[in-house]
Amino acid sequence: MLKSVIAGLLLLTAGAAVAQEAADSVAPESATRTGATQIGLLRAAQTAKDAGQPVTAENWMVAAAHPLAVAAGARVLSEGGTAADAMVAVQAVLGLVEPQSSGLGGGAFLLWYDAATGLLTTLDGRETAPLAATPRLFLDSDGEPLGFFDAVIGGLSVGVPGTPKLMEEVHRRWGRLSWPDLFDEAIDHAKNGFAVSPRMAASVARDAAQLAQHPATADYFLPDGVPVAEGHILKNPAYADSLTTLATIGAAPFYSGAIANQIVDAVRGANRPGALSAIDLALYSVKERPPVCVAYRGHEVCGMGPPSSGGVAVGQILGLLAPFDMAALGPDDPQSWRLIGDASRLAFADRGRYLADSDFVPVPVKGLLDPDYLTTRSGMLHRDDALPTVAPGAPEFDHALIWADDDAIEYPATSHISIVDSYGNALSMTTTIENGFGSRVMAAGFLLNNELTDFSFRSHRDGVPVANRVEPGKRPRSSMAPTIVLKHGRPVIVAGSPGGSSIIGYVAKTLIAMIDWGLDPQQAVSLPNRINRFGTYSVEDDALVPDLEALGYKVRQVDMNSGLHVIAIGSGGPRKLSGGADPRREGLAFGN
Repeated sequence: MLKSVIAGLLLLTAGAAVAQEAADSVAPESATRTGATQIGLLRAAQTAKDAGQPVTAENWMVAAAHPLAVAAGARVLSEGGTAADAMVAVQAVLGLVEPQSSGLGGGAFLLWYDAATGLLTTLDGRETAPLAATPRLFLDSDGEPLGFFDAVIGGLSVGVPGTPKLMEEVHRRWGRLSWPDLFDEAIDHAKNGFAVSPRMAASVARDAAQLAQHPATADYFLPDGVPVAEGHILKNPAYADSLTTLATIGAAPFYSGAIANQIVDAVRGANRPGALSAIDLALYSVKERPPVCVAYRGHEVCGMGPPSSGGVAVGQILGLLAPFDMAALGPDDPQSWRLIGDASRLAFADRGRYLADSDFVPVPVKGLLDPDYLTTRSGMLHRDDALPTVAPGAPEFDHALIWADDDAIEYPATSHISIVDSYGNALSMTTTIENGFGSRVMAAGFLLNNELTDFSFRSHRDGVPVANRVEPGKRPRSSMAPTIVLKHGRPVIVAGSPGGSSIIGYVAKTLIAMIDWGLDPQQAVSLPNRINRFGTYSVEDDALVPDLEALGYKVRQVDMNSGLHVIAIGSGGPRKLSGGADPRREGLAFGN
């Protein structure tokens, strides 16, 4: 509790970098190595993960954050379903067994590689701000920003959920199996109960005071006022009803029907009421966006563009590192991490100024990823020690680049799903309700997001507008970075992670580990996380602390709660698929 209070005070007074690091220090989800031994089908996958070995398969593979969700996806794939079918089944279960991370009340970004056409598609299922939202949404009566959790907890932070409509759209485009059959496991677990995992139990216990502020939420997570314990058999009949509606009717009732009404009532009846209305839900649409791709060592690394900053920032980090022989340096050389850390700092400086919803503000994506721009910026890395300071660059653009730096904070929650099916299709989806347990407001058996706090609380800084300010109908900037890496036009890596703004560093680390250092997926995700966004190096091990300090960095050692799920795709032959699941969480990679 004391750590939460201290972090809250820091958020009120700190600048963007210090505030973000304070947020990271109270990550709302527990890292754990326990998981799936109770599921016989997946015991071999758990054993391989515990031994630090990748899981291999010939036909298909799924990697996700909970064994029950992986089992649901595996059933669908084994019955001839596509990666799109399997994602629906996996997400439906995750919303029940990992409700603190994602669900029907949140949103997601998705990449799809279609084997039949060779095309890569990205879909934006990000939440939107209500039409009644204004740039003053998170300011108090004196025009000062609200405390972060004052803004988060309640209806004020809730945006229009995108996940139900995204699930439906992905199945409409690429699914093969019957839509209703994809919800069997999730409905069964919701009706008959599932065992609360160690991570969920720890998350509920840590957040009990916040969860208690809303009656429906408290009744579910704190029965008789006591947090649900590990192993407790938890049932959610309201979620089963919502899933049954989704399975039989589709997503429409979530946007203009009984469930939509429940969402609006919950938001407007919360302790801090929000402005979400029926018309906001009715107007929501999933958007297809152009992929963001960058060349790296003979590969094409593709991700999600605005309103996500993930694809651009990961692409920038790799582009800045391209002139350096990372393979020769290797993962144990402090100079590797100096280069990675300072490349990340440069990318974050650009991210803080330029990245936002491109439907509302012009974003210089092409300029930020231009090889000449990145080569010029990478020239600053030709040194032996840490960059003393970093600043945004000036990429080429046909609009004005007069923007103020953003100070939005992202807490390390969220979930990631990677799937490759027997037809050769690949799917990478990062899915979230933002902060652990989102707004803490529950409707129709699921938690509602707090995605609106991903906007900058300030609309201007020193009279200059912030690109990621709140505006009606706008989608807040995200760091989610679902990634598909192509070689000769075909996918070779499917990757992604939760983790707030650290997602960018987790994904970049993993790609460098696999492409430059030749590590397999399990080795890559298990590699110690070392993240630098704003100058201070956050590390989860002490191996390089003296070396990094000697290079001029301030270093802090913390738990870093990534949740990487990665599949590597070989050129053919037996065991062409190889998967890894982050040992810091309960997920698994499993295939056939």
